[in-house]
Amino acid sequence: MLEITDLVKDFPLPDRSRLPVLDIPQFSISAAEQVVLIGESGGGKTTLLHCIAGITAPTSGRIGINGLQLTKLSEAGRDRVRAARIGYVFQTFNLLPGFSALENVWLGMSFAGKGHDRNRAVDLLQRVGLSNRLHHKPHALSVGQQQRVAVARALANRPTLLLADEPTANIDPANQQKIIDLIRDCCREEEVAMLMVTHSMQIAEQFDRVERLEEINRVHPDEAAQGDQE
Repeated sequence: MLEITDLVKDFPLPDRSRLPVLDIPQFSISAAEQVVLIGESGGGKTTLLHCIAGITAPTSGRIGINGLQLTKLSEAGRDRVRAARIGYVFQTFNLLPGFSALENVWLGMSFAGKGHDRNRAVDLLQRVGLSNRLHHKPHALSVGQQQRVAVARALANRPTLLLADEPTANIDPANQQKIIDLIRDCCREEEVAMLMVTHSMQIAEQFDRVERLEEINRVHPDEAAQGDQE
């Protein structure tokens, strides 16, 4: 489902040299598989997610999603694939403050050109426990509720792959497990493959497959630390 081959990402430095961040010979995820990625802070985890999502173009290598090579597409083409096939749960939520929970989910649908499916949006918000918060704007929601909206938005277009970047980083400890269970259950029900980045071993130990970035990435964490976007 996700196939990465010879992925390299580096960043230019003021002295015209290049700072290496990623050098991953091979990495793959099967359809509906749930995978956790752990690694040192600043080691390149967020950069990897951005490359997979098409937010950042790799320096070289191939990233395939269901046979479609993202690395052969223009920036606009990657944007279209991300809107249609990839859900992204950011640790900072990235909700639009002027829009309600329902409108934030609707907007996620419109990016893929699929229009507004109110029934799907309402159903997702109900499934994440926000049936009584549909018309609340982010400032009227708790931090945990905002993350729930972000999860619903990420699933709005029935993606084949969901990327979750430290989804509990800004959640109080009492609600962290609820968010993890919510994401996993929704992905399981929708048969969505998932790659989740986390620093928490308590979370990672709940997954059948745990990958350490330093074991799949040939760039040493000390080399990558200054160039990562985390």
